[in-house]
Amino acid sequence: MPLVYLVVRALDSGFPAFFTVLTRPRTAELLARSAGLAAAVTAACVVVGVLAAWLVVRTNLPGRRPAAVLLALPLAVPSYVAGFTWISEAPATAGFWGAFGVLASVSYPYVMLPVAAALRAADGGLEEVARSLGYGRARVFAGVTLRQVWPAATAGGLLVALYVLSDFGAVSLMRYDTFTLGIYTSYRGTFNRTPAAVLGCVLVALAALVTWVEARARGRAARRVGRGVGRAPAVVRLGWTRPFWAAGTLAVLAVSLGVPAYSLTHWMVVGSSLGVDLPDLAAAAAVTLQVAGLGAVVTTLLAVPVGVLAARHRGWGTAALENAAYAGHALPGITVGLALVFLGARLLPGLYQQVPLLLAGYAVLFLPLAVGAVRTAVAAAPPELEEVSRSLGRGRAATTAAVTLPLAAPGLAAGAALVFLTIAKELPVTLMLRPTGVDTLAVRLWSHTGAGQFAAAAPYAIALVILAAVPALVLNRVLRGSTTLRSADNSGGGP
Repeated sequence: MPLVYLVVRALDSGFPAFFTVLTRPRTAELLARSAGLAAAVTAACVVVGVLAAWLVVRTNLPGRRPAAVLLALPLAVPSYVAGFTWISEAPATAGFWGAFGVLASVSYPYVMLPVAAALRAADGGLEEVARSLGYGRARVFAGVTLRQVWPAATAGGLLVALYVLSDFGAVSLMRYDTFTLGIYTSYRGTFNRTPAAVLGCVLVALAALVTWVEARARGRAARRVGRGVGRAPAVVRLGWTRPFWAAGTLAVLAVSLGVPAYSLTHWMVVGSSLGVDLPDLAAAAAVTLQVAGLGAVVTTLLAVPVGVLAARHRGWGTAALENAAYAGHALPGITVGLALVFLGARLLPGLYQQVPLLLAGYAVLFLPLAVGAVRTAVAAAPPELEEVSRSLGRGRAATTAAVTLPLAAPGLAAGAALVFLTIAKELPVTLMLRPTGVDTLAVRLWSHTGAGQFAAAAPYAIALVILAAVPALVLNRVLRGSTTLRSADNSGGGP
């Protein structure tokens, strides 16, 4: 529906008007800005995410267990909260570098978490063979370890790129014009929706291009060919470089968690004399829990057939379906909101400003988060077990329900947790589609911030970060535990 809305709106004034907007210098400028920001943030997140995962999984980094938990927590910090804290403490950070720093600081866990899970599941025997052949530590890392986790890294990088392309809060606070801000300005500044729709079409095309590039770069992970349980990887001794790696980890945590924590505490103390509206805060938290929980369940259920097809039945039709799901994630929330407002007001008036329409908006935006988790989990499940089930007379649907999905359950739980925390932080679609008088923590935070009431906004920001931290910790726990469960299943202790 959002894609149909975009095309109809973009061509509503005729092809000449569409072509005029498409060839404007402003369109080329927004394209360069959006693509440049997405590429820079994605590259930084891949480097930081892969190194962070390697440090907490494979090395003797001091305090690596608590570091693994802390490094995952920036997922709980909304980009507009991080942007608000940075711009309120250092106004000079506005612009490209401010947007880059804010988005990279809250997005690198999208790469770190799946790479950490892949490192835990990888067979250490491959690295031992490489070392026995005379490969040095750096060559083993680049030629063996990185190859084992590269599909997970590129999948996380894809989510980062699409997140950056669709972000509105951070770039608006940092006053850096991208497609999302240009679309929002066009919608607010004129009654003519054609320019905004054309920009939305270009943004969707850019998202499709990013998805295609990721599919080409994903490749295949190096796999063990022997039988039995994989060899546990040896712990890498950092030696004299250990203090430098620890300092780098602390620097990442200071930027991603320290600055937001300091700023929110500062504004909380400043506004303590004003008091906190606890009933309003509790009501907003309850609404956030309700819509995020329902949205996570609905989106994960919709992602299961797409993820199973993508993992087990590759082909042009499956690829097109998967790419369509990812393209929806790059749609700006305001475009999705307006399309569903049109649908509700014109065709389904009974659903307008009701929870089902809001859940539909969440599903359009965040389906890829669940699809990626389902696809990865199903692909990791041994297909031989499905073949045994089929040979015993079970049909394909029964085999999927009784064998494939139980084996992929940790991945499904991880996807649901990721969707939950992302919905809890979502702003534009919630602003447009929520029932009248029903405000989430994000909506209340945005209304106070927009009015310059930073002290009043601080309690809602803190509550939102705490609420989002719970699924972030669950996600980290599930990804860490899935390898343990898989190893136990392979140890011969049961059927």
